[in-house]
Amino acid sequence: MPTCRICKSKFTARFSSFQKTCETPSCIIEWSKQQRDKVAKKDHREWKSKAKEKLMTLSDYIQICQRVFNTYIRLRDKDKPCISSGRPLKGKYDAGHYYSTGAYPNLRFHEDNVHGQSVHDNRDLHGNLIAYREGLIARIGIDRFNELEAVKNVPRHYTIDEVKELIQTYRNKIKEMK
Repeated sequence: MPTCRICKSKFTARFSSFQKTCETPSCIIEWSKQQRDKVAKKDHREWKSKAKEKLMTLSDYIQICQRVFNTYIRLRDKDKPCISSGRPLKGKYDAGHYYSTGAYPNLRFHEDNVHGQSVHDNRDLHGNLIAYREGLIARIGIDRFNELEAVKNVPRHYTIDEVKELIQTYRNKIKEMK
């Protein structure tokens, strides 16, 4: 015997095995109101989400993409040593850029430009670039390093759609790694 979702009394379902309330008009009306409110809340959440997305700028999408990309780099390099010091990466560590995103925004999402780096090397030693260069060449090889050097001054302007695609690409890579 089912229990009424409103008054909690036992009842015999006469109309359908999916009947949720007893046949009391007040229970039926209250159940209908609850269902209508659920639909209204869901519709409002969807509307709000779409409205927020319409207001997002390229800069907003780049910030999201940077977080997702950095997460991917941290996962990719979790078992490797710090690119600069060679010490094991333990606890919290950064996704350090060899060429900074401020000076070279075109290399912001270039996987050869970003590697796991200790917080000390990245923040306190401002990237520790001399040691980073040596570690980078050892890790990716001189040919890929030279390619990185060659593309560092090639302008790259992302569109919102390109950044959205990058976000999805790196989210998928993160899922595959987990």
